[in-house]
Amino acid sequence: MADSRKFTHPPTLEDFAAIAERALCDIPPELSSLIEGVALRVDDFPDEDTVSEMELESPFDLLGLYSGVPFGEKTMALGGQPDMIFLYRRPILDYWCDSGEDLTHVIKHVLIHEIGHHYGLSDADMEELESQAGH
Repeated sequence: MADSRKFTHPPTLEDFAAIAERALCDIPPELSSLIEGVALRVDDFPDEDTVSEMELESPFDLLGLYSGVPFGEKTMALGGQPDMIFLYRRPILDYWCDSGEDLTHVIKHVLIHEIGHHYGLSDADMEELESQAGH
């Protein structure tokens, strides 16, 4: 498995996904219980539709996105797209290079914030959850 501290070249999509899966295992139980069955996907950038819908100036402006319906708002109807957390490798790598933080820490931060924003948590709530997650 890839270790985010050992890269001499940018991690591949597969390396990045492995780091993200490990980071996801370390998020606080309050959040992990909300995303049971949610898929994790790593892409280099958000797609053109997402960039347009979110009115981004650049695809580098978005680190991650939670796509789906919060558990309390789900209906029994079948069909539709599964809930998914997108992580965007290139914007996260740029942030990582600029910040000097550990890559796993950055990825965990993005995961916590995407889940938290999706479920309506405040920034203060997410900061508390991050401190519990060892940030």
